[in-house]
Order: sequence, then structure tokens, then C-alpha cells
Amino acid sequence: MVIRVLSALLREDVVGLRSAGRLVHRPDGAWLRRDAGEGQSLLLPVVEDGFQCAYAARLPLLVRDFGVSGGSVAHRTCDAILAALRDLAHPLDRDGYDAFAEECRQTLATMRLHRAVRGEVVDRLTARHGDDPAFWSGMTKGLAFDALAAYADHPVYPTARGRSGLGEPQLRSYAPEFAPRFPLRWLALPSDAVTGTLPDGWPTPARLGLAGLDHTHVALPVHPLTVGHALERALRATGLADRAVLAERAHLEAVPTLSMRTVALTGQPLLHVKLPLPTATLGLRNRRTVKPGTLRDGVAGQRLIEHIVDREPRFRSTILHADETLYAHAGHELLAALFRRYPDGLQDSVVVPMAALLAEAPDGRPVVDPLADRFYDGDVLGLLDALLTLLFDWQTTLFGYGIALESHQQNISLVLDPRHDGRTRLRLLFKDNDGPRINRARLSERLGTAAPRLADFDDVRTFTEGDRPVVDLFTTITVHLCAGAYAFGLAGHGRVPLPVLLRLVRDRLTEAIERLGTGAGEPGAVLRAQVLDAPVLPVKAMVTAGTLLTKERSGAADINKHYTTGPNYLRSAGASA
Repeated sequence: MVIRVLSALLREDVVGLRSAGRLVHRPDGAWLRRDAGEGQSLLLPVVEDGFQCAYAARLPLLVRDFGVSGGSVAHRTCDAILAALRDLAHPLDRDGYDAFAEECRQTLATMRLHRAVRGEVVDRLTARHGDDPAFWSGMTKGLAFDALAAYADHPVYPTARGRSGLGEPQLRSYAPEFAPRFPLRWLALPSDAVTGTLPDGWPTPARLGLAGLDHTHVALPVHPLTVGHALERALRATGLADRAVLAERAHLEAVPTLSMRTVALTGQPLLHVKLPLPTATLGLRNRRTVKPGTLRDGVAGQRLIEHIVDREPRFRSTILHADETLYAHAGHELLAALFRRYPDGLQDSVVVPMAALLAEAPDGRPVVDPLADRFYDGDVLGLLDALLTLLFDWQTTLFGYGIALESHQQNISLVLDPRHDGRTRLRLLFKDNDGPRINRARLSERLGTAAPRLADFDDVRTFTEGDRPVVDLFTTITVHLCAGAYAFGLAGHGRVPLPVLLRLVRDRLTEAIERLGTGAGEPGAVLRAQVLDAPVLPVKAMVTAGTLLTKERSGAADINKHYTTGPNYLRSAGASA
């Protein structure tokens, strides 16, 4: 974990480690030296990397050299490293270093817990679903992939396994990596305080033991972790404390998905419920609540995507979307629920979130290996080829309309079906359509009066006046997280040489871009210039925006869309590609 943290801090140029550092060579390898004033310097052992940063940490070590004053100190823990960097930070930022140190401690405790329990959890999953994940068909068995993925590290964020404020008992009871099952809690809210629509056949207050409230109240599900002080504060903030009634009776068994705040109902496999949690992941400011505005944005985004699929018929049989048009909220980020309904006909399909592909399968190999064995005659490169061909075709088509989605590894699932002719049908299943970036001029040019209006989205950041924010999102999500991460990851597992994988990514992206047209001003020309041939590419600066700096200090309008730059590993003239 120390190496991952140091690599992230270097990538994000924290206290100028990258921009103010100079490369020096020692007998054991390369080091970066960053002058720290008064004759002192910081020394970081590095190795060439290329994925989002030219260098990564080589050892779990940061050395503070005191120069002529004598001696040096080797820092080998996150606490010590962050304390040393904190001394160089602006005084207004130092609390953020303390917060990130706590985040590291939480993550380390979680990783140790993972090591202790993973074998037991995998045994339970295989006893329930079988020992070959390539045969985990349907949405219910597919939840086992979420459990495996929860043990894998995030491609960018170094402490993604940590969850702010949750201890071991809470993790064991509600986190996906433990594959628990638990009943939901319920809150009866006055009907006039709730916006939205509940699913058909939804529990009524009377069914939950709250007799006499059916005509005045509706029942909203609440995650058990939200019950308590967090829920009480939300009710007071909305003026509902005296009108809301928390049912003592729990109802409907749930299983956590990879996001933890979204749960699957064991009795209704095609219905997942997204519920706010009073915690944070991927940064202290990345809270796992559900803001009412994002529910509205998700509906607007879904309708826009459905309209484009209708206009692009080749995707009607290959691009699937969960229906996220049903939701309810009471005007507060802890009093909300999204009812995500998956399409029918998936009971015989293997539905695998992309985030699980490099996770460890029960036999110790990456999950992608047994999938390739069953569906692609053992050809991992063939599986990746099919995935990238469809993914890039779809995402570049959206870019042609001026759209980029926040469709990262957790929001896309592979849907794999064996066919009678021995070939495999691969489809992609998307969810979470809030948080896109849309070039308003390009979209209006393509859709005319059918284009959504500014008022259709709650988030004023959705629409942009040019391509740059759309390119940034396309690059950091689709290229880095959904393509580059697998090239470097599979190479790291020794499956395929890195140059072969990078060439595949570039070739499939090039083919998709060329379908858009590469004349002056055309969207394909934009992607060619700003992605394929750009000297550097945007890179997420998630630690900086999520924990280390306040929004005022970082200038991040959106903590998930705050960027630095890194090398372009896809450039045709570059050594890596």
C-alpha cells in the first residue's frame, strides 16, 4: 500500500514531487530528488512506469536527506511519509495530510482483514455458486463477482478499500467483500414530503407493522448503517423528525453490490436499490450519499442515451442499460432511494462487472482467465479485443454527439452468452447515467430540437461550451480505466506482452475514431489530436481533490473530474505503443 500511495502522490505532483524533482541515478536504480529548502531534500526511489505517470515508486520508502547538517531519515510508513510531506505543504493544506494519513490507516486495517477472511468468503461463494466463475450465470450468481472485485485495488486511487468511519463489525455485516445478507430497514415518511415513484408492489407502512399510516405515509427503504444519528440529523434538517416513523420491523433481504450503497434484493434479482450511506470512499469528500439532483440527472441521461440507441440501430442488440427512472426522495441526501431495474433475459448470461476482470478468481488466476477459457478458447487477448471493439465503438459514437459518460469499471458489465454455433455473444450493460459531460453545440447539431435542455439536468456542470471537458472525461474513464488499465494489468500478470496490448488498444480506438470522420472540425479529428496523438493525456488527481486539498485550494469544480497530466502511452511514435 505504501508503494501505491507514493505512486499516487508522485502522479498528482503533491508538493512538487514530480515537477520540482530531478532524476538521479544510483547503483540500485533511479531516484527522484526534490529540494526541500535549507539544504534538505526528499529522495524517492522510482521505476519507469508509463501508465498515467512516467515513473512510479519502486520501494516503500521516502528518504529525507538533511544535507550538510548531517544524516538522513528513511520513512517507510504512510504516517511517516505524509508527516514529512506535510511539512512542505501550505499551512492551509496540512489538515488534509492528516486526513489522508487516517485514510491510509483505515485502508491498511481493511487490507489485513481481507487477508484474514478472503479464503473463507471464497469457499462460501463456491459452495453456493460453483468453483468456476465462468458458469456463474444470472444476476444472482453474478453478485459473487462483486465480492471478488471488492478485494482488488482501484487502478488509480491508492486507498480505495478503506471506508471512512466504518469498523470491522460494520464491514463484516454490510460490505460486499464479505458477501453478507441482511434485511433492510424502513422509514415511513409523509406522502406530501416525498418526490418520485415507488416500484409496483412496494411494501406499505401497514405491512411493516405501522398500522394506520397507509393513507398518509409511504415507506422508504433505509440502509441499516444509516439508521441512528445520521438519519436523525437528516430528519431534523428537513423538518420531518416529528412526522416520520422508523419501523421496528426489518423487511426484504439484501446483498451488497460492489458499490456497497447499492444492494440487490434476493427475492427480486432484477431489482437493485441504491441507498445513501454516511461514509466516504475514494476521498474524504467523496461521500456515499444520494443527492436528489443526481436522481433527476440519471433519468435525463438515460433518456438521452436511449434516444441515441434508437438513432444508432447497430447498438440495439449489444448495448444494454439498466432502467433508473424510478426513484424517491424527501429532499435530503440521506433520505433517498434509486430503484434500478435490470433487463429481462439475463438468467443464462454471465454478467461480470469490468471491475472484476483482474480480481483473483477462486483458482488464483484473474477472473478474465476462466472467462476466456469458456468463451474465447482460452484466448485472453481475443476477449479483450471483443470488449474494446464494442466499447470504443459505442463510446466514440456518443462522443460524436458531444457526450462522454462517467462509465467506469464499476458501471459497465460484460454480458457473455455462448451460442449454438460455438461463438460467443458479447454485450455491454451500463448503469449510472448521471455525471456526463455534454458539448451543447455538438449535441444540438446532431439532435436539433430533440436535444435535452439545460433545465433537464440538475447539475449545471453537465453542459460545456466545447470539447475539452468531454475529451477529458472520455480519456480518464474510457481510455485509462476501461482500456489502459487492462493492458498494463494483463501485462503485469504475464498474460500478453505490454506492447501487444497497447497496440491493440490503439488500433481498436483508431478504428472507432475513423468511423466518426477525421476531417477538420469533425469529432474524429478532435479525438485523434487530443487522445491518440497528444503528447500528454489528462489524468485524474483524485487524492488531491478528494482528501488532501479543499475545493477552494484545489480549484476542483468536481472532485471526480479534477485532472493533472501524464504520458500518452498510445502515441504511435512512442516506445510503449
